[in-house]
Amino acid sequence: MSHSISSNAHNKYLQLQGEIASTYNVDTVSRNFAVEPSIAQELNDKITAKADFLERINLVPVSQIKGEKVFIGVAGPVTGRTNTKTTDREATDRSSLDNSTYELSSTESDVALPFAKIDAWAKFPDFSDRYSAAVQKQIALDRIMVGFHGTHAAPDTDMTAFPMLQDVNKGWLEQAREQIPEQVLKQGLEAGKIRLGEGGDYANLDALVHDTKQMIDPKYRDTGDLIAIIGSDLLAADKAKLYTKQAGTPTEKERIEDAQVIATYGGLPSFMVPFFPVNAVLVTSWDNLSIYFQDTSWRRHLVENPKRSRVEDYNSRNEGYVIEQLEKLSMAENVELVG
Repeated sequence: MSHSISSNAHNKYLQLQGEIASTYNVDTVSRNFAVEPSIAQELNDKITAKADFLERINLVPVSQIKGEKVFIGVAGPVTGRTNTKTTDREATDRSSLDNSTYELSSTESDVALPFAKIDAWAKFPDFSDRYSAAVQKQIALDRIMVGFHGTHAAPDTDMTAFPMLQDVNKGWLEQAREQIPEQVLKQGLEAGKIRLGEGGDYANLDALVHDTKQMIDPKYRDTGDLIAIIGSDLLAADKAKLYTKQAGTPTEKERIEDAQVIATYGGLPSFMVPFFPVNAVLVTSWDNLSIYFQDTSWRRHLVENPKRSRVEDYNSRNEGYVIEQLEKLSMAENVELVG
């Protein structure tokens, strides 16, 4: 049944239009408009603030759809000494030039807001803020999902066939599979799987994380900033085993919770991140993962669509996922619990 928008809700919608127009410094939002780069940066900052993981990694504005990576790091020692009585001092180029480019894809985040929901939210004086925060949070979560599940950028995405947004963009894990397959552990003794547990390829999660770390280039293994992102199923299984083993006093359980489960595995600080595959392990540093967006590419358009009893909010930009230094990332996937 169609739903017409009430006068109070319509006033709220007009207020929302006015506030968005003021924020973006445009006359009206009912026409497609370009977002100024400085305002695009502010919008990205707000989106980033909605997810702890995005605050840890890099969100980088760039001017071109294709180009050189921004954070090409130094790969190896640069310190030494030269006897200048006989030899000129010579600067050493330690930057890695392999796979040093990025490419962005057009990305759309379009939100339908039914009239009925506007009616329900109209009673809140901060309706505009609530709406903007909800959209920003979902874009933040979508960005994380694509980063861990994206395998390709389809011309026409299909959320039914790819519910984890696999066809929106090529994320970090897929780039690792394609560009550094020797640093991606996919199987143990049995084809197609890594068996974790007593009698498996790895007796415990510590051993698996340790071996995953060993695939990192030696230059980066001891830099002190490596972390492990661990799938929730693997963490849950390990926690269950520890509770069974130490099923005694509450203080023992608290020690297990704080020190052994949350803190470290394989000598690395370990984290659980939204939408990370439940049966995988990723070792890298936070600043080795980036999302690039073209700062002049943001577009937005709000339109009232009475034929569908809703307001439609169209957002688009060019963005892509980047592993800054491929030698500083390794992963294990297809982990199956045994025992």
